Amino acid sequence: MSGMLSSVDARTQLVGQNRLELLLFHLGGSQHFAINVFKVQEVMRLPPLTKIPDRHPVVRGVTHLRGQTVPVVDLRQAIQMGTLKTADSEATIIVTEYNMTVQAFLVGGVDRIVNMNWNEILPPPGGAGRQHYLTAITRIDDRIVEIIDVEKVLAEIAPYNVQLSPEIYDKELLERIHGKDILIVDDSKVAIEQMRQVLGPMGLNIIEAHNGLEAYQLLMHWKEQGRDIQNNLMMIITDAEMPEMDGYMLTTEIRRDPELKNSCVVLHTSLSGNFNKAMVEKVGCDGFLSKFAPEAMANEVQRLMKKRLGMI
Repeated sequence: MSGMLSSVDARTQLVGQNRLELLLFHLGGSQHFAINVFKVQEVMRLPPLTKIPDRHPVVRGVTHLRGQTVPVVDLRQAIQMGTLKTADSEATIIVTEYNMTVQAFLVGGVDRIVNMNWNEILPPPGGAGRQHYLTAITRIDDRIVEIIDVEKVLAEIAPYNVQLSPEIYDKELLERIHGKDILIVDDSKVAIEQMRQVLGPMGLNIIEAHNGLEAYQLLMHWKEQGRDIQNNLMMIITDAEMPEMDGYMLTTEIRRDPELKNSCVVLHTSLSGNFNKAMVEKVGCDGFLSKFAPEAMANEVQRLMKKRLGMI
């Protein structure tokens, strides 16, 4: 099953082309779901599990894979569809890496990998139930495929602490950037809220966009207005994976634009750090931030702003 997965070298060829690969799977029913292949390490049959005390209700147990203890999450239960009923002998796990941690998701079965363009990926419709656990939807073979917001799932299992000491913020810098704009681009409400909590104490004017296309259109609108983007916009922090236009393509478009090309663009993603170091260099980002590492975010954002302002 692991042979289904592309190598990192092959995946990097999709970057800057607004393309992605999705791994399709089901949760014991007819509805198909997907996650980005970038985040998948391997797919395998459910191995024996060890129960752990006081575990979260959606964590079935842990298993040992290649020297690591990996929690196994019942993904069907995590998105409020009820416990997966598939027999353990027939169940599959998808081993993933998010935010520098490895975890496995228990699913009913895996279908295949499809190569798509991000403009075929749409924001999810509003509504209740599992819609809150979707980051996007798409249509494949005339069927709706729901793309899981894994960041929300993981945040509910192990909430992130984003409370930072006031001492982490540089007072001299904060005086220089007070009231300046910062554009944050992400399709995850969880990620946006956590960025707001880290950036809010800096006194910046935080502006949101929920995908790369929305951010690009906003930048074009500011240009039409004659806005002084170079002096007012301190930084753009963008997710990698987003409907309609991903963060890599957004960065590519910014670098092509004579009026925007000198903007400070930082990639903020839960994808593998090693992969993103290569991507930062390829598309021309100024830096890379792992998601849900608030202290590292505060330090790196301040370092880049100091560099831009000639303070270091």
